[in-house]
Amino acid sequence: MTKQTWRMIDTGVRPAAQNMAMNRAILEAHQEGKISHTLRFLQFKPSALLGFHQSAEQELRVDYCKENNIEIQRRMTGGGAIYFDETQIGWELYLDKKALGTADMSAIAKKICEAAADGISRLGVDAKFRPRNDIEVDGKKVSGTGGAFDGDSILYQGTLLVDFDVEKMMKILRIPAEKLSDKAISSARDRVANLKDLLGEAPDMSLVKKHISEAFAEAFNVDFEEENELTVDENNLYEEALAEIDTDEWVYLLNSPVSELPIVQGIYKCKGGLIRASISFDKQKNMIKQVWLTGDYFVTPSRTVNDLEATLKETPVDKVEAKVNAFFEGSDAKMMMLESADFVAAIKTALDQVTLGHASRPGQPETIETA
Repeated sequence: MTKQTWRMIDTGVRPAAQNMAMNRAILEAHQEGKISHTLRFLQFKPSALLGFHQSAEQELRVDYCKENNIEIQRRMTGGGAIYFDETQIGWELYLDKKALGTADMSAIAKKICEAAADGISRLGVDAKFRPRNDIEVDGKKVSGTGGAFDGDSILYQGTLLVDFDVEKMMKILRIPAEKLSDKAISSARDRVANLKDLLGEAPDMSLVKKHISEAFAEAFNVDFEEENELTVDENNLYEEALAEIDTDEWVYLLNSPVSELPIVQGIYKCKGGLIRASISFDKQKNMIKQVWLTGDYFVTPSRTVNDLEATLKETPVDKVEAKVNAFFEGSDAKMMMLESADFVAAIKTALDQVTLGHASRPGQPETIETA
């Protein structure tokens, strides 16, 4: 059977607004049948990217971004706020359901991420896909991915950490102050893997792209034809998109105040130690947006609590206890004199502040302590 030829394009290092406008232009051109399936490589000048449904004031330290020339931009896809700069390589696939053979996002993520992991492994590391959508080396995240359908087309994106500054990322996000301590930053660094650290030196960016593109070509049984620029149709769509995206109206499309997404904190003492729960809480939806669990306690493996935090994102208050209990029932975690009920109690202690009407300022949550 004759192999299909897909397009590959590298758009280089660009400001966030230009990268977002290209996202939209390429996807629209693909939907309209004006371009073939496409693999795009991209990089960013320092940028804080919001998910489509997020507010800058609620998710970011806007003043810090402005003081450090970090561009704030909004993605056209959902998800959480993230930081990008030149030390990461982005890759994107613009495909359709026929090319993928399925519309099931879990199956799509598995196929694409396993191919990407193969490409990363060719650099000399042992990269593995970890459901739902991460790629890891020795249990540390080296690449995060995600995708979204628009009609019959899908845009699936990944980011590969080459020499990433975790501390800088944490400083741009609106998170509790204790997460910016030296110990917390060191812990965060332990959960991610930069290619520079894994290989002893930063790999040549062109070599990374070569290996990833070859792995995708083999996984989909296609050849890639490299192009140097957008088509005329894409460029017209790009100019239209940029005129809309490179504006405060787009960036601050949602501008909900911090008061509607307070960070509340509770401290719970138990036999197993002390658990501090800091929660970003959506008052309108009565939902936990994100929870951070710190304190003085012992749980192994060390990633257990981070996985629990990820599980509790976007959780309605009335579902918290069931989610925590289900998480630990399906976990092989070993805890010293701790029970799942202790984590539930810490979270409820923080949530009590919402009922009591306590407000919080960014980075300065109110605290309730329970013995």
